[in-house]
Amino acid sequence: MNTDTLRKKYLDFFAKRAHKVIPSASLVPTDDPTVLFTSAGMAQFKNEFMGQVSDFNRAVSCQRCLRTDDLDRVGVTACHHTFFEMLGNFSFGSYFKEEAIQWAWEFLTEELKLKSEVLWVSVYQDDGEAYAIWSKKVNFPKERIVRLGAKDNFWPANAIEDGPNGPCGPCSEIFFDYGFDVGCKKPDCKPGCSCGRFVEIWNLVFTQFNRVSKGVLEPLPNKNIDTGMGLERMASVLQGVQSNFEIDIFRPIIKAILDYRLLTIDYRLINAIADHARAVVFAIYDGVIPSNEERGYVVRKLIRKSGFHGYTLGIKEPFLYKLTPIVADIFFGVYPELKAKAKNIAEVINTEEKNFISVLKDAPRILKSEFKDNLSRLSTAGHTAFKLYDTYGIPLEITKAWAKENGFEINEEEFNQDLEKQKERSKKSSKISQGIFTGSALISKLEETKFSGYQKLSLKEARILKIIKAGEGVRSVGAGEACEIVLDKTSFYAESGGQVGDQGRIIKGNSVFEVEDTRKEGKVYLHRGRLAAGKLKSADLVNCQVDYSRRKAVARAHTATHLLQASLRQVLGSHIQQAGSLVEPDRLRFDFIHSDKISAENLKRVEDLVQEKILAGLEISLRQMSLKMAKKSGAIALFNEKYEDKVRLVDIQDFSKELCGGTHLDNSSQVGLFKIISEGSIAKGVRRIEASTGKAAWEAYRQAQEIIAKLIDLTQSSEDKVLALLEDKFKKLGNLEKEFSRLRLELFKRDTAELAGKSEVIKGSSLICSQYQDVDMGLLRQLSDLIKSRVSSYALCLGSSEAQKAWLTVSVSADLVDKGLDAAKIIKEAAILIEGSGGGRANMAQAGGSNPAGLDKALEKFKEIIRQKLM
Repeated sequence: MNTDTLRKKYLDFFAKRAHKVIPSASLVPTDDPTVLFTSAGMAQFKNEFMGQVSDFNRAVSCQRCLRTDDLDRVGVTACHHTFFEMLGNFSFGSYFKEEAIQWAWEFLTEELKLKSEVLWVSVYQDDGEAYAIWSKKVNFPKERIVRLGAKDNFWPANAIEDGPNGPCGPCSEIFFDYGFDVGCKKPDCKPGCSCGRFVEIWNLVFTQFNRVSKGVLEPLPNKNIDTGMGLERMASVLQGVQSNFEIDIFRPIIKAILDYRLLTIDYRLINAIADHARAVVFAIYDGVIPSNEERGYVVRKLIRKSGFHGYTLGIKEPFLYKLTPIVADIFFGVYPELKAKAKNIAEVINTEEKNFISVLKDAPRILKSEFKDNLSRLSTAGHTAFKLYDTYGIPLEITKAWAKENGFEINEEEFNQDLEKQKERSKKSSKISQGIFTGSALISKLEETKFSGYQKLSLKEARILKIIKAGEGVRSVGAGEACEIVLDKTSFYAESGGQVGDQGRIIKGNSVFEVEDTRKEGKVYLHRGRLAAGKLKSADLVNCQVDYSRRKAVARAHTATHLLQASLRQVLGSHIQQAGSLVEPDRLRFDFIHSDKISAENLKRVEDLVQEKILAGLEISLRQMSLKMAKKSGAIALFNEKYEDKVRLVDIQDFSKELCGGTHLDNSSQVGLFKIISEGSIAKGVRRIEASTGKAAWEAYRQAQEIIAKLIDLTQSSEDKVLALLEDKFKKLGNLEKEFSRLRLELFKRDTAELAGKSEVIKGSSLICSQYQDVDMGLLRQLSDLIKSRVSSYALCLGSSEAQKAWLTVSVSADLVDKGLDAAKIIKEAAILIEGSGGGRANMAQAGGSNPAGLDKALEKFKEIIRQKLM
């Protein structure tokens, strides 16, 4: 049975049993501060698990997931992955253990035709109910039911003693038995043994408790079911292979890797590359761009890890990006949009690969510079190795191999200590919260906040349901105290879809709570701020007053964002797709998929078109409709956004149609002014426009007008003549600078003759160094040519400081190149000392840096290298 068939059978089986089929959520969690990536099927159902009402109480999904907990085991074992798909059926107070267990058994034995004798099950040691269902209702042999402890059969593992607080419960796992010939071959081998004979294929979690403290569990009012079946692992069982990497959806990727001329065949590395290719493609598909922070850092790390594996196998060129269309073809039936995005995804990966290959090629020089003396090699080798890994991305394996060639070893314990410290720093600085259900114990029993802020900004008699201070529920707060307030209803818009949350006031008599931000956890709104005066307590009736002018300014920016996207699609093409956005009062940032630089002419066309539609006074209609009808009408939807069946369509008189839950204007004319502030690339294939609207746009225009007025006054000109006058002055200034450079060169000619005559001679070759002030790179090269014309065999280095910049040129005569000197390699070592980089050819190279104070050391470094080579 191929993987696509398995996926469909599972979804269809539970759909027939009144489960709503929910599409996979994005790998980037929505409104979930607990994780970097979606790592489990239940992730998108946290609101339902926390008791918040939705339009279904049974669900089934096939969720794409990404985990890096066991990164070093990926490729080494048969079943560890970073990217995988998780099949799951869920109940939110609908059915419980009996149905979950019986349906699991029915699906495995009747739908998938697995023989009962190859299956074992485990239950939590104290879960007599699950044991009885398996043994009596299913008639499963008791000798193949194993009782395991809280580490193996409780979710989260060891939660009763170790936490975290929140929903939890016992598990029952189903195992496939590969038989006596696999694993340890002990007669008493059974699930729980790590020998590999038994592989877990399905985990049934019975979420029936709320942990409130160590060893204290309270029954949940609604008992839930959360099951997980790894698609790849189940496919390996059905396809008769013992490794997930041998199943149908991996074979094309692995074949493509094997098609390269590899120096060695190591399936641990090949499998890891195949896994990472899928992870990287889907992460970028879901909008994660490689970077040095959080999600972007994970993607960069996976690309670099794959690149190093390829390098080890003998692939010395970018290759991972070429696997993108193969991944897109494999998943076309499930994610058809992936194929349309494959080109842009491949470009992003290719750029990262090229950068990493440059690092690998430059590694020997960097290593030589870092380990420049025996003291650093002996005392801080492990710490230095980590610095190189962290700063340049040089893998530990390369540093270890280089160290071995140079007669010393890297202290891996030091390296790992620094790695752990970095992880701790990342946790502290990260916005990612710890725990599975952050705040769930505080708001799990609260009903959905009723939002009326689309229609009105003020609201009377809202009731305070909960006050949260420093992560703990409190009964009341006094003047000056910061907290979060949960109301039964609100007019405050909570941050969502890139739009910032509302600010304003919550008032009861003389008690005033200043709302600084509004966010939501699931469907519960959190009003964050500080009590300016008085006292508030739970159950108080209060009035809400949203800051009107700020809300209006945000609406101007949000409506303008829709106009901008429609204009971009009209001017540049329908391939334009949103990759991210930020909507603030009269300011917006819009990230979009587009591979080419936008010309000044097209950018002007976009800006003009937005302003044209503003002046046209287009009516804006906001309508609720079914998701199917909205898409049929041509509305733009974010491909990785999770939508409910009923959606909100924002229609700007047929010029723009988007699914959007944000706040908007009634008419496009209310935007007032629109001005693009900047446009540029933020990653390969992703560009960003920042713009202002309303008052902010007017301020930008006013400032521009003030600058023009000052220039007119300065030049004693008029508005229609000032530009031509300035162009003429700059042209004359340019001519004067050229003449000045020519005269300086004439003066320097005398110095060059003297410099050549006073050079240090080593075995018939001239070693020449000199430093200049306020000389740019062009003039520095001319001086270099003059000196070279006066000597036949030379090694020449000239340096210059100009403002806050430093320049270097290195030239080597042909006879010294033949002896092994290379200007390009030499300048890279010297450039480090001016905090810069450079390159060139063997006979001539140049570099620039940001540290002019390091020029003396750079020139000394040059002399040191030449003397070592020639003496």
